[in-house]
Amino acid sequence: MTLKLYELVGTDAARPFSPFCWRTRMALAHKGLSAETIPWCFTEKQAIAPHKSEKVPVLLDGETAVVDSWVIANYLEDTYPDRPSLFGGEGGRAVGRMLNWWGDVTVIAGMFPLIIADIPKNLAPVDAAYFRRTREARFGKPLEQVAAGRDKLVEGFRKSLDPMRLTLNTQNYLGGAAPNYADYIVFGPFQWARVVSPFKLLAEDDPVHAWRERLLDAFDGMARKSPGHPL
Repeated sequence: MTLKLYELVGTDAARPFSPFCWRTRMALAHKGLSAETIPWCFTEKQAIAPHKSEKVPVLLDGETAVVDSWVIANYLEDTYPDRPSLFGGEGGRAVGRMLNWWGDVTVIAGMFPLIIADIPKNLAPVDAAYFRRTREARFGKPLEQVAAGRDKLVEGFRKSLDPMRLTLNTQNYLGGAAPNYADYIVFGPFQWARVVSPFKLLAEDDPVHAWRERLLDAFDGMARKSPGHPL
């Protein structure tokens, strides 16, 4: 049965850019599963309302709808146990749960102000207006002011990655010798940034940069082949 995945896109339907959707994309590839993409935009909430969600990703597996990237990862692990494990056991799943929160609170929240002003450039006018209105309400100021000074602010973001950087000094992936869902949790946000913004989040001599390069090449270069800005 064909899996289907609602993914966030802008004016280019072939350019998915949600960090959460990219986590799911990588998880599906890890499991050796393919899914038909259903392009979805910010203002198309009615399209996924029947699946009891206002956000993507939404994975459809036959009559089953699964919402939220972390829930989807667990669903894939439990529903397709004969395929490569995303977690490497229950201990890995438990650590992944913590890392999933770290990925949201530190990685996504840390890079969001740095790339936020670039995102509307990727959107159709109605979606750009929605994005600007809702995000400016969240931050209490124009997007351009949120991103002001990002050339200096990026240093704080890079510093926040020290636990990851120190880990990558002794192993190629967060998952160890090979990537697992721990890596996809963090890679998803970096791929999001690559798709929507030309801003350089990482220095080229950073171990995190080298890690990102390896994941761009994973699964026959799936992520690198997706349209994005030069890194």
